[in-house]
Formats: sequence, C-alpha cells, structure tokens
Amino acid sequence: MDEPNIKSIPVEEELKGSFLDYSMSVIISRALPDVRDGLKPSQRRILYAMHELSLYPPKKHMKCAKICGDTSGNYHPHGEAVIYPTLVNMAQPWGMRDPLVDPQGNFGSVEGDPPAAMRYTEARLTHLGGHLMDDMEKDTVDFVPNYDERLTEPVVFPAAFPNLLINGGTGIAVGMATNMAPHNLIEVVNGICAQIDNPNITIDELREHILGPDFPTGCTIRGMTGIRDYLETGRGSMRIRGHAEIFDNGSREQIILTAIPYGVNRAELCKRIGELVAEKVLPEISAIRDESDENTRVVIDLKREARAQVVLNNLYKHTALETSFSVNMLAIDNRRPRLLSLKDAISCYIEHRREIIIRRTRYLLRQAEIEAEKLEGLLLAISRLDEFIQMIRESGSRDEAEAKIRAYSFTVEAAQALGILIRGQPSVRDGRYYFTEVQSKHIVELRLYQLTALERDKVKRNYDDLLATIEDLMDILAKESRVLTIIKDELGVIKNKYGTPRLTQIVAAEGEINITDLIANAPNIVTITHRGFIKRTSTLEYRLQGRGGKGLKGMETREAATEEDKADFVEHLFTASAHDYLMFFTNTGRVYTERVYVVPEMGRTGKGRSIKNLLNLRAEEKIAAVLRIEAPEDGDPWSEDQFVFFATKDGTVKKTALVGFKNIRKDGINAVNIEEGNELIQVILTNGEKQICLITRNGMCVRCKESDIRAMGRGAMGVMGIRPSEGDYVVSLTAEDESAQLLVVSENGLGKRTPFDEYRLTNRGAKGVKTMNVTDKTGKVVAALAVGETDELMLMTSKGQSVRIRVGDIRETGRNAQGVKLMNLAAGETIQDVATVIADEEAVAAAVAPVEADSAEEVSSDEVVSTEEPEIEESGAEDETE
Repeated sequence: MDEPNIKSIPVEEELKGSFLDYSMSVIISRALPDVRDGLKPSQRRILYAMHELSLYPPKKHMKCAKICGDTSGNYHPHGEAVIYPTLVNMAQPWGMRDPLVDPQGNFGSVEGDPPAAMRYTEARLTHLGGHLMDDMEKDTVDFVPNYDERLTEPVVFPAAFPNLLINGGTGIAVGMATNMAPHNLIEVVNGICAQIDNPNITIDELREHILGPDFPTGCTIRGMTGIRDYLETGRGSMRIRGHAEIFDNGSREQIILTAIPYGVNRAELCKRIGELVAEKVLPEISAIRDESDENTRVVIDLKREARAQVVLNNLYKHTALETSFSVNMLAIDNRRPRLLSLKDAISCYIEHRREIIIRRTRYLLRQAEIEAEKLEGLLLAISRLDEFIQMIRESGSRDEAEAKIRAYSFTVEAAQALGILIRGQPSVRDGRYYFTEVQSKHIVELRLYQLTALERDKVKRNYDDLLATIEDLMDILAKESRVLTIIKDELGVIKNKYGTPRLTQIVAAEGEINITDLIANAPNIVTITHRGFIKRTSTLEYRLQGRGGKGLKGMETREAATEEDKADFVEHLFTASAHDYLMFFTNTGRVYTERVYVVPEMGRTGKGRSIKNLLNLRAEEKIAAVLRIEAPEDGDPWSEDQFVFFATKDGTVKKTALVGFKNIRKDGINAVNIEEGNELIQVILTNGEKQICLITRNGMCVRCKESDIRAMGRGAMGVMGIRPSEGDYVVSLTAEDESAQLLVVSENGLGKRTPFDEYRLTNRGAKGVKTMNVTDKTGKVVAALAVGETDELMLMTSKGQSVRIRVGDIRETGRNAQGVKLMNLAAGETIQDVATVIADEEAVAAAVAPVEADSAEEVSSDEVVSTEEPEIEESGAEDETE
C-alpha cells in the first residue's frame, strides 16, 4: 500500500541535486578564500577566536589547545585536531610571506617535521594578523549567528591590508582549486595606490609596481611569461630555482645551497640528491650535509675532477632544486567562485575597503552626534543651573526628574546664543528647543564637579571639537575622493611599518626578452682575485683622491685556506659599462663570454663570488686575461674590422678577427693554442693598424707595427713579439694611442708616463728598449697602459687597498726614469693591478677634491708624497735592441 507522503523521483536527479548542493557548500563555505580578506572560513574563525581572547601583541602567548578549543566550541565544530594544522600553517614563516600568527614552541620545520602537540605550543596574533580585524567593533562588517546561534561571528574581516595578494592561499574544492602566489607587501600597496589614482591602469603599468611573486623562501623565478599570464588572466606557470653558490675551500669545490624553491621539502631534496649519487646519475658528488639552522645551508662536496657548473646544472635538471609553480587565482567574490586577474583582485579589495571606511565613518558619525546631543543638553542645563537643581530636588523619583527636564524648553535664539548648533533635530518644535530622552538622562547623572566654571569651559571646547569632527565625517561621506585618499593613507602606514624587502629574484628566461632593456648602462669597476672571486661595484662608490694617498678599502680578500697556501689577492681590475660583454680567457687558451650585468654586484668592501658561479670552467682552468667588448646602442659589437690581440708570458703574440668569437658556447671555445709551461698574459682589442707595445717585468719595451703580424685563426699559436732575456717575462701588452702616453707602474708604488714617440719603432721579436729604470727602490714593473691627460686610474694592492687618482697628477718623464710615488704602501704590500676608470658625467659630478686629513680611512696630508719629486735617470744606461 502506497504511503501518501512518499513520492517517486529519479535517482539520478536526486544525486545530481544533492551533489551540487554539497559542491556549492564546499566551494563557498569551506575550501576557497574570500577575495576581500584572503581567508577561508576555518582561518577566519581561528583568528576571531584569538581576537575574542585578546591575544594581541605585546600580550602573553596562550596555549594553542585553548585557542583551538574555543574555535571548535564556539565557531567551527569540527574538532580541535583539524583546527590545529590550520593554526600552525598561519604561523610558519616558510609557508606564509607575512605570518598572521606569532608562534612559541615547536611549529614544525621546512623539512616537513610535524609541530609539537597543541598542549605544548603557544601562540598569539602578529601585528599584521591583528590589523586584519582593525575597526571590526565599529560596525564595519556584518555578523551572523554561529552554528548553534549562541554567538555571532563576522562574515568577513575589515582587512587593513590585502592579505590575499600578500600571503596567497591554497584550497581544493569540488571541481576547482585555488593556488595563489604570495607577493611583497610594499609592491602590492604601491600597486593598489597606483590603481586608485588611475582606475584605467593596464596590467603592464601595474607590473611596474608589482614585479611578481615574492616567496618566503627566497629563490629565483626564471622567466617573465608565466608571471605576465597569471597577472593578466589569473592562470600561469613559472619555473622556480633555488640559490646555489660554487665555493672553493682550497682542497676541493663545493656547491652550497642557500635557498630552496617555495613548497619544497628540504629533507626530501637532500634525500633525492643522495639517491641520485647512489644511482650514479651524479657520481661527481662525494658527500652532502645539511648545515641549516634558521637559514638554509646545504653543503655538497664534489670530487676533485668534477666540474661544479655541470653538477649544478644536473641538480637543477634531476631534483626539486628547480621546480614549477602553477598559479590559479580563484577566490570567492560576492558568494561566487571567480577567476581573477591582478587588476580584478585589486579592484575587489579597493571596493571592500571603500565599504569598510564608509561604514566606519557612518558609525563614528552616529557616535559623535549622540555625544554632541548630550553635550548640547549639558550646556543648556549649566546655563540655568539653579532652576535645574531645583527641579531635580523637588522631584520624587529619577523618572519624575527626567520628565520635568523633558518638559522644560529654551527658545531657539537662547540656545544659539549659548553656541548650540541647531541642525533641525526632532527636539525643536514651535520655535523652542526641548530636551530629548538622552539629554534628560545625561543631565540627571550630572556630577557636582562638572558645575565648576573650568568644567563648563571644557564641555564647550569638547562640543566645538565634536562639531568639527561631525563636519569632517560628513565631508568624507559626501566625497569619494576623500574615501580613496583614506584607503591610500592607511595602506601607507601599514607599508611603512611592516614592509620588508623583496626576497625572490626574477630573471628573464633565455631568449624570452632583451633583459638589457631593463638594466641601466651604468659604469662599474670589476675585480677578480687570484683565487677566482669576482664582483662589480659602481664607480660612484670610489672617491677621487690625490696622488700619494693611502686609498680606501676596495675589496676584502679571502684568507688562505692553509698556512702553506698563499692568501688571496686582487689579480684583475678593470672598468666596464653594464651592457658590455666580458671575454674571459683562461690559462688553457679557452674563452668564455658573459655580460657585465650578470657579474654579482657588491659594495666596495665585498669579497665577491667564485667565478665558477658565472662560468662553466673546467677543473684545471684559471682566468688569465679579461677583455671588455663595448656594446653599441645599435649594431653588432662583433665587428669584422676589429681584432683580438694576444700576448703570452714568453713574448709570443697573435691576432684573430673579433667576429671569430661571436658565437661562444656556454662551455667556452678555443681561443689560442698555448704550449705547456707558457701562459696567457694579456689580451687587447685592436683595429689592425695600431702600433703595439710589449713591456717586460725588468722594464724592457718593444714597439712594433700591428700590421707586421698577420691575422690567424683561433687554433693558431702565434709568432714572436718580444724576446725577453733570461729570467725576464712579459707583464703588459698595450696599443699606442696618438693622444695618450705610456704609463708604467712598478710594484713599490712608483709610476711615470712617457710619450710613445720616445720608444723607437722596431721589428717584432726584438729585445726592446728600456722603459723604466728598475731598481730596488722601484721594484719590478707591474703594468703598463696607454693613458690620456684627463683619464683616471684605479690602483689595487696585494692586500686589497685601492686608490683612484688623476693621470694629470702624474708628471710626464723620460722613458728611462724611475717615476714618482703614486700610492703609499704598507710594509710587505705591493701594487697588484692598475686600470683606467671610465669617467662619466655622474662620476665626475660625484668626485670630490683631493683628500683632506679628516678621514680615518685616508692618509694624512703629511703622508702624501710631494708632486715635485725629482725624476731619476741613469744617463749612461744603454738601450738594448734587436
């Protein structure tokens, strides 16, 4: 028999309807963050429970068990065990760019270690976590009943900062998922302010402020395409690479990992590297150690024959040291899931803050008007104090007194005479001012001390201030521009207090864009040490000094690894603009090429980074010479009309067309064939028609025509350019310049400049003529180069001291002179390298007068050698020629 209340329905329709209801419940009320405050309901309820417990800094931390218990019992009835992981996640600095919870105790680790039980750990809100709930008590957001309707909870937080963009978020719903990348607080605030100023701003214009994700673990994003995609459409994928540095500890090379990609388990990464070593995929690794504390430091020891750059590339290829991150900017907007672009997300936040400020202003206006109403009544009552005291005294009860006061009235003119602002309240009837219920209650509660003249003046001042506040609040509500200005001002306060520098670097993928368009072509000083540490420093960091100064600290060199090992010293120093190319020639005759801006930039006293982080050098290779190729604004720098001119230690020279080095592979190419026992000394760029000067350590010089030396291929060995005597060898190669002189510098800090005409033109292969009178006082010749009167020099010593001087301060002398003092040296210190400085307008403007005696880092005036030091010559010395 059929039951009257039972209906037959198709099972597929019931399943479809039930599943859709379930899906929407999961999407809206559980799994996805709200676009306005960036929080999922579980996160919001935990933070609100902490708000109810007043866990704001600097108050003490409270047991997480209490926080989770209150959250579960009052707002989120799903058990403390599922609430605690959410609380922990909001406290982990490697998971959130700016954590919302301040932890105390074991909250897990980046290796995946679990946190301690909630009964052992404690927490409170961070400052930023507290700012999410700013002004919540001022009717800025709606409240709804909790699950059992005993209490109420906020639907959304006021969110004084854009949490969704700054901390990102993840969530897996039914049929959709969120994976938001974190961003930098300073950049996001700047982007929001820019969009407020220009609502029609484009994504490209926003990207000038918001560069891209800023992950809490640092690392590097490789490629701009994925960033542009998700900023424009809400979806995109990026490659993230950890930070690694190649380091030579004296006995062998090491790869040191200092940052890992976001979301990668460090312990699992180390385990995977160990597995690859065991599987012979990375046989060059001899050991791996995790030496991390609060900062990541994983040390990978390499075998002696290993090429560090090759091993590092394989680590990127086979492990999570390089991984991908897919962005899906899906969030709840107006109770619907929505895929957001960057501009959409910012617009939603601006609209949310606009509503918050309007609601807060209305609340403050209501409160101010109520207080003004009380003070109006109080001012009127005080003006006729005796009558009111009499009324209250004759009343039999409080209610009777209040009734008598409400029946009492003033003329509007009398009220205005007392400074009362009549705004048409319901209390004004028939031209008379009557007291309201609020005013009558307030008058009855009047305290005796308020009857003094001083208190009456204070009430009047307070009333006048309230009227000004009311006028200002009404102006805010009337003008949209004021609301938007308040949004920007409040965000600016948050940015200034809690903004931190960007942690994640963003670099262009190979071939993606012309990265040089994004980099200023500024002049730099590049230094390379004997042990292969390289850096670049802006020329503006070096102050121009007078000849003979002691100089400023130019580079910290690393100490020797062992007592037997010689301490590091600067071996190469030269100037180059950021867009220029650098050709690195090794002692084995190979050449590598990189742009100057790729060289790590450091301060004047920075120690530099191993050049093996820059070049894929072989184990036996060492940098012997570096050539700068100037990058023209238009055109190809690899000209067929220019030549690379080589000089080796034994006097062999060779020239090869520059265009032959145009396509240099990452692993380098052969540049010159060098015999065993010989080594490359210097490389210069010529036009094929210059005159070449070769200078030896004992002060001999050959000046010959470049045209006497035919161009050869990259694999050729070359021809003899100068024949040094026994025990002598070539130290410098330079080309003659009609407007320049030849500057020769000795290791004891003496130098001189001599016109090229004083050196006889000889055939290549000659023994040469004397270019400096080498004595014990001068020391051996260190370097020689062509300089002009207006050039500036940078001198670097074996201990890392540097001095920048004008060539014009060095007096011109004969070729056989000893020269004048260029720099004062400490005991045991020698000149190591000399280079001309590329002077630009900014550098000249920043240069200062010769040093005064008021700097602790500079030599005092009495230590500067006089520029009038006499020239010393030996007239009887004979020239040696071919």
